[in-house]
Amino acid sequence: MNRTVGIILTVVTIFCCACPGFILCIGGGMIAAGQPVTTTVNDVQSVQTYPPAVGIALLCLSLILIVIPFVVGFFVFRNKPAAAVVQQDFSGPIPPAS
Repeated sequence: MNRTVGIILTVVTIFCCACPGFILCIGGGMIAAGQPVTTTVNDVQSVQTYPPAVGIALLCLSLILIVIPFVVGFFVFRNKPAAAVVQQDFSGPIPPAS
C-alpha cells in the first residue's frame, strides 16, 4: 500500500473514530460517576440519572473507538517481511540419495 494512502487512512480513522471516542469517554465517565443528565425539549427540562452500567458500557465502547486508529496505523505502516530468495547451486556434484 502506498505510504500517502496509509497516512490519509490513519487521519480519517482518527477523525471518524478517536475524536468521537474521546467525547464518548467524557460522557460515559460522567454517567458512570452518577452525574445527572439534563435534557430540554420544547422548553421542558427533564433530569435523568442513568445506572452506572450504562456509563461503563460507554467507556468500553469509547476505548474501542480510540484503539481503532492505532490498529489501522500499525497494520498500514508495519514492515512486511521480504520474500526470501534462495539460489540453488546446481553446478556441484549431486548428493547421494538417502
